[in-house]
Amino acid sequence: MTRDTDMTPDARDPLTLLVTAHPDPDSLTHHVARQLASALQPRAVEVADLHRERFDPRFTQADRRHYREGGAHAPDVAREHRRLDRATDLVLVFPVYWWSMPALLKGWIDRVFVNGWAFDYSAGSGLRPRLQRLTTHLLPIAGEDAGGFERHGYERALRTQIEHGIVDYVGSRRGATAFIHESEQPSSGATAESVARAVRLVSEAVRARTPAT
Repeated sequence: MTRDTDMTPDARDPLTLLVTAHPDPDSLTHHVARQLASALQPRAVEVADLHRERFDPRFTQADRRHYREGGAHAPDVAREHRRLDRATDLVLVFPVYWWSMPALLKGWIDRVFVNGWAFDYSAGSGLRPRLQRLTTHLLPIAGEDAGGFERHGYERALRTQIEHGIVDYVGSRRGATAFIHESEQPSSGATAESVARAVRLVSEAVRARTPAT
């Protein structure tokens, strides 16, 4: 079952939060998210469509002030914290723009994975990650073929910046990273096969509750 964002699942139930960042509801990104939500049934799933929900990715002066002084989070950030507090697994489903995640998803990370919630950092005590209870999976959807990613080091670069730079930094467990390559190829059959493989890898990793690649 896909839960609406205002529904609170039983705290005892594992919950997977799927976060998407694509403006077109008919895009392959949203199709993949729907396929994954279906594959995870009857496990509880919540979908956060950042475009539909009009999440503001801009790191504002208020966000900067909170970073420096603490205090209450902005309402939209606090809402995302509540979602993530309920989740056992996080899946980022996104198109690859310029060999990275879209600006909207990066802004979500900037504003939501903040000091005092995702981690604690001070000059005196250093870094203390806080999201050990969460497993994070990645489902990047790329137009380039796998060979091109390998030759130019794009996959390694993307994995380094997200898996190590974000997931490891906040202490989240690494889950599955499943690329869908050649997302705009003319053969719908080949695309469907690639989608099915990626959805299977991520859904099996979520169900197993152990890291997979």
